[in-house]
Amino acid sequence: MRKASLERNTKETEISVAVNIDGTGRADISTGIGFLDHMLEQVARHSLMDITLKAKGDLHVDQHHTTEDSGIALGTALAKALGDKKGITRFACVYLPMDEALT
Repeated sequence: MRKASLERNTKETEISVAVNIDGTGRADISTGIGFLDHMLEQVARHSLMDITLKAKGDLHVDQHHTTEDSGIALGTALAKALGDKKGITRFACVYLPMDEALT
């Protein structure tokens, strides 16, 4: 299975992330930023990757550091999990209804 986990700690944030590219779409996301949590949950659900991401940041300042460092950590974990990238399709086009769009 293509999996990876890592921790990213800076002066502003502490991030831990684990990804399983061959997962089922399970998400366990907690950044302290509701919309970011929602969007990362959608990425997991629609890509069928399992993503666990926990972030603690200086939200009393703003959301910038937590958002940026979460993205850096997630991208690094994905690159690590992909390894030699065999079997990866580089381009795609998908249309899909999100959340309650069909209700």
